[in-house]
Amino acid sequence: MKFVGFIVVIVCTFGGYMLGGGKLAPIIHAAPHELLTIMGCAIGAFIIANTGHVIKSTLSSLSCIIKPEAHNKASYMELLSVMYMLFKLARTKGWLALESHIEDPENSELFKQFPGFMGNHHAITFVCDYLRIISLGNENPHEIEALMDEEIESLTHEKEHPSHAVQTMADGIPALGIVAAVLGVIKTMGSITEPPEILGKMIGGALVGTFLGVFLAYGFIGPTAGALKSRAESEVLYYRCMKVSIIAFLQGAAPQVAVEFARKFLPHNVQPTFIELEEKLNELPSPS
Repeated sequence: MKFVGFIVVIVCTFGGYMLGGGKLAPIIHAAPHELLTIMGCAIGAFIIANTGHVIKSTLSSLSCIIKPEAHNKASYMELLSVMYMLFKLARTKGWLALESHIEDPENSELFKQFPGFMGNHHAITFVCDYLRIISLGNENPHEIEALMDEEIESLTHEKEHPSHAVQTMADGIPALGIVAAVLGVIKTMGSITEPPEILGKMIGGALVGTFLGVFLAYGFIGPTAGALKSRAESEVLYYRCMKVSIIAFLQGAAPQVAVEFARKFLPHNVQPTFIELEEKLNELPSPS
């Protein structure tokens, strides 16, 4: 859908321009060097303003154009199943029964039943760290919740860095378009003795810089920053779901009730129904 949006922006902008009698030739002629000035400076400023980690995260996060949501309904069904299995094992055999799973999750037969969850290293670490703390004797839900909130807040800042960086880039691109336009005017003033028709083309080429700056910022870069933020929020939601289920279980809820709390927390577009989750949980083998 993101690509459809980009196509709509291009078609409506240039389609409206051509329907109004505009010609693409001046824009096509001026666009290459104007784009070099605008995007070259924007990328350079982006590199100056951000750390290597943020730059790498931004590049990897651009997959949001293809996959806007980090997790879908099936992912959450699997997550809730994992949490149910862990809680059921802890309830029937005690917290120490989880030790072999949380100390070596890569070789855990319980986790291996859920390949999607196994592939999310950070999520496994998050769950195992808190279950380890609980198994060591700290079962105070308020203390665990406060610690989780701190970690999730830190994670949120980290995940949103790419969107902030790209939005800052988008905010600066219109000004860089003016820079490109001013350079074009300087070039035009150096040829002030040329005939009016030549000067007109040169001024039109200079104005292409202003057009491209605004067009790119509000038609492409800004919306991409919004998509990056939405993707980051969907990634953090996964951790909030784990938090809700763990805290509910610590407060005395039965395993199935604890995951039901987490299910109700989810937005409707990724939320399994009560019946779907119940059927899935009934199909799971007894944890060991």
